[in-house]
Amino acid sequence: MTNIKLSFLVVFISLFTFCTNSQQTVIPNAKLVGGPCEGCEAIFEYGNNKLNSIDTLPDFSDNGIRIKLSGTIFKTDGKTPAENVILYIYHTNQEGIYPKKEGTTGWAQRHGYIRGWVKTNSNGEYTFYTLKPRSYPNGSLPAHIHPTILEPNGKYYWLEAYHFKGDPFLTEKETNPKTPRGGSSGLLTLKKEEDIYSGKRDIILGKNIPEY
Repeated sequence: MTNIKLSFLVVFISLFTFCTNSQQTVIPNAKLVGGPCEGCEAIFEYGNNKLNSIDTLPDFSDNGIRIKLSGTIFKTDGKTPAENVILYIYHTNQEGIYPKKEGTTGWAQRHGYIRGWVKTNSNGEYTFYTLKPRSYPNGSLPAHIHPTILEPNGKYYWLEAYHFKGDPFLTEKETNPKTPRGGSSGLLTLKKEEDIYSGKRDIILGKNIPEY
């Protein structure tokens, strides 16, 4: 199956299952680690949706640069794939803002509707399809995608944002962090594969997370 056909198939499946409510899923043993995190609670807002290892964000069919974000999440040893880990992301639209929909509740009021959740498969793999976001209007921050992790044991925490190599606003902070959370700076080198650009980021649970 070509990447073009696969992309549209993924969009169809995701739009069919997509839900815009912000109902929180209750995790009895949930525990925030790694320091304060404004908005990390949004990772619980997938409601009753069944999460898969692949998700397509709502902007994927809009005009813009289509990207595929993928990788493997490993257990603390950095070798064993971690299954059933939830990864939540959100980002700006093609105008550099977090677009809202009327009637949204919860953290969707801040994060906007361009967001999604995946749960890693037995190989620890995850994939998101979305559009490459834009920088904030009249700002100097590089374009980025915010990620949050929720482990099966209930620990949840933020990671460094995904950034894109070649962004004119990148600084040493984004390109070469001293102790990147999850073991990766999140700086992506996008490679074109037919109609889509692909970037990979692997994550190690608990790596460089304070008080983990």
